Amino acid sequence: MSKRPALLHFHGTLADLLSRDDHGPDARGTVSYPVTRRASIKDVIEALGPPHTEVGSIEADGREVGFDHLLEPGEKMDIRPLATPFEVLRPSLLRPDPLTRIAFTVDANAGRLATLLRTLGFDTAYDQTMDDAPLAELAVRESRILLTKDRSLLKRSLIVFGCLIRTDDPHGQLRAVLRLFDLRPPYHLFSRCLPCNALLEPVPKAEIMHRLLPLTRRHYSDFHHCPHCDKLYWPGSHHDRMRERIENMCRELFMDSGGLKTAPQPR
Repeated sequence: MSKRPALLHFHGTLADLLSRDDHGPDARGTVSYPVTRRASIKDVIEALGPPHTEVGSIEADGREVGFDHLLEPGEKMDIRPLATPFEVLRPSLLRPDPLTRIAFTVDANAGRLATLLRTLGFDTAYDQTMDDAPLAELAVRESRILLTKDRSLLKRSLIVFGCLIRTDDPHGQLRAVLRLFDLRPPYHLFSRCLPCNALLEPVPKAEIMHRLLPLTRRHYSDFHHCPHCDKLYWPGSHHDRMRERIENMCRELFMDSGGLKTAPQPR
């Protein structure tokens, strides 16, 4: 007598990540999966397409289980996506060891997102020359959330906290990250070096006068520099444009946030 297949129902956005070959899903996102070997539900989910980082909860016949649950013939599984907000600072069944801070690692395929996150003041590691293995190790070693468009990178077993970037628009990517992790203002705007990620330090105008163009000398008095690369920053017109754009974004995402405010620079 043949064993009954397990029924795996992928809810919400997880259904969009299912492969369409072999055990392809039906119109409701349900996969009839023949259980021919002992395998964890995590391995089965990833074999069907979605990275484990995109899964928020798993139920086996109505009972919540972890990634190590061994799939049984005839089981009915409900696999749900991450809920918003994704509270990475609190333990859960799938992720019992929470992060202690909000910080990011961004893959080379989303470099402009890294710049936008740094603009808002978020600690964001980014190196476009870094391969997948050291990138994943960096994210784990420094307790960072990995942001990438590469599913295979998120399927690496050592990655616990990650997010699959699903749009090519950098501002759309930023909106998705802010929404998922409920990252509301106030932000530490313009507090980090955009190429280096280092925290900026104030520098007296008199010390850098020789490096300034005539119009900059005349119209600006507040300056910061990067202690790593020595790049100079001052509040030019681009600050106002970026502030306005972020203000509009926050009004769209967080109607109850009370508008954009700037937090003191982190130390």
